[in-house]
Amino acid sequence: MDDYDYELRPSAIAQTPVEPRDAARLLVARADAGARIEHRHVRDLADLLDPGDVLVVNETRVLPARLRFRKPTGGAVEVLLLERTDSGWWEALVKPSRKLPPGTIVDAGDGLKVEFGAVVSDAGGSTRLVHLHADGSEDDALARHGVVPLPPYITAPLADPERYQTVYGTTPASTAAPTAGLHLTHALLRRCEEKGIETATVELVVGLDTFRPVTVDDPADHVMHTERYRVPQTTRDACANATGRVVAVGTTTLRALESAAATNENDGRTDLFVHGDYPFRIVDTLLTNFHLPRSTLLLLLDAFLGGGNGRWRELYEVALESNYRFLSFGDAMLVDRGVLR
Repeated sequence: MDDYDYELRPSAIAQTPVEPRDAARLLVARADAGARIEHRHVRDLADLLDPGDVLVVNETRVLPARLRFRKPTGGAVEVLLLERTDSGWWEALVKPSRKLPPGTIVDAGDGLKVEFGAVVSDAGGSTRLVHLHADGSEDDALARHGVVPLPPYITAPLADPERYQTVYGTTPASTAAPTAGLHLTHALLRRCEEKGIETATVELVVGLDTFRPVTVDDPADHVMHTERYRVPQTTRDACANATGRVVAVGTTTLRALESAAATNENDGRTDLFVHGDYPFRIVDTLLTNFHLPRSTLLLLLDAFLGGGNGRWRELYEVALESNYRFLSFGDAMLVDRGVLR
C-alpha cells in the first residue's frame, strides 16, 4: 500500500463546495488527445463527450443517518446508521457502545425510541444492531431527528445540506454521497441530452468502507465490505447498444456497472475490489474526484488508468501543483480507460 500513498496537504482538502456546482475544475486525460492533460471545468462536460456516449449516474441519496440524543442519566449518545437489514434492524456505529448493553432502549424524544441490539463487529465493539421505534414512519422520524453525515475531514459547517446530495438523487439509502455526481446540474445534463448523449441510472448504496483508507500492507489482504447495487435492464441495454463510450460518473457507478457485468445479475450485493490488472467489461471513461491516500478508490483509479502501473501519480502531482481541490467537495478528473497504460 506504500505505492498508493501520497502527501495530501490539509490546504488541498476542500471544506466547502464551489458555486455553482459545475464550476468545479476538471483535469482531463483523453485517449484521443494522446493522454495530453487539459485543464477544464465540469461545465465543459457536454463539449468533452460525443453523440452516442452514455452517461451513467448513481441516483442514491444520502440518509439523514446521524442521530444525537441523551440518555436519562444525561450522557450523550451518537448513532450513525449504516444500512437497514432485512429484519428491519440497522447496522450502526454507536458511541459510547459499551455503556449501552443489548436490550437498552433510549427515548430520543419527539416520538422516537432507539433500541440497542447485538454487537456485530469486534473492532472496538462499536458496530451494533439498532432498532428504531417511531411514532409514524421511520423515514419521517429520521427526517426530524437525523442529519446528513459529512466525512470527518470536512470540518466546516455546511450551509445547505442539499449540497451533499446530487440533483438527481431519489431514495435516501447511503451514508456517504457519490461525490463525482455532486458537480452535475440539471442544465448540464440537458446540454448533454441535446448533444445526443444518453443518461442512464444505477444505484449503489454507498457505505463508509468505500472511503476508508486500507490498513493492510498488501492490497491482496484487504477485505471489501458488501454494498447493495441495482442496475436496471434499461441501463444495461443502453450500455450494450452505445455507439460511443460508456461514461461512469463516479467510482460507485463504475462498481455497480462492473458488478452487474461480472455476475450477470442486475441487483444484489457486491464486494467487487477493482485493482491491478482488472478486466473492465463496461466502462470506457470515468468522471471522478481526487481520493484519499491508501484508499480502495485510488487503487480503482490506478487500475482504470493503466492496469495498476502507478501512473495515477502523474495526474495527482499535476493536480496538486495546479491547486486543484481534493476529496468530497473538491474538483474532478475525466479520464479514459487505459489512457496511461
